[in-house]
Amino acid sequence: MAVSGVNGSSGSTSGTSSSSSSTSTIAGNFDQFLLLLTTQLKNQSPLDPLDTNQFTEQLVQFAGVEQQLKTNDTLSSLLSLSAAGTATNAVGFIGSTISADGATTPLVNGSASWKVNASAAGTATITIKDSKGSVVQTMTRSLTAGDQTLSWDGSTSIGTTAPEGEYTITIDGRSVAGETITAKTQISGLVDGVDFTGSIPVLKIGGISVPIDKVKSVVRGE
Repeated sequence: MAVSGVNGSSGSTSGTSSSSSSTSTIAGNFDQFLLLLTTQLKNQSPLDPLDTNQFTEQLVQFAGVEQQLKTNDTLSSLLSLSAAGTATNAVGFIGSTISADGATTPLVNGSASWKVNASAAGTATITIKDSKGSVVQTMTRSLTAGDQTLSWDGSTSIGTTAPEGEYTITIDGRSVAGETITAKTQISGLVDGVDFTGSIPVLKIGGISVPIDKVKSVVRGE
């Protein structure tokens, strides 16, 4: 199992920098406002003091800026807690079998499978490519309307056995009437790591990356 990039992410760093910049701007305006207010009070004419209504209005503005600073600090704390909670939840996926939208799945122990949802029944030409984009197998399969599982034993078009690794399928389906069949694919596999270097955690199934928000189902390991 592997967990990479636990110390932070590029996305969160950018967000933190933006938040810090906004807070600094508000704090600068707050300090400037306070300086102007105190200077105004020190230099007002005793014979013509600051109007009470104006002074009250400035105090209200003063309080509003102070409240904004406190709100920003609170939001920053909540975001940090949320990010920590998401990271903890992501680590909890390790050892579980997940399914997600995708066309790339690992070939392990001579077996690879994809879940397929076809819009209609018909015949499909299935093309399987390796991680380098080279075609290793082309086959014809029947499709039924709805959900089904497409399995591959790793045999190639030239009669050899493909090595273990990641393989991607494309499906060109046609109905009996010759119309194009829409086929959506899902992959499944055992999560063995989590990558935190992006803006959201990415689950790892071997060399396959699945963003945590793309997960469709989870089955806990025994």
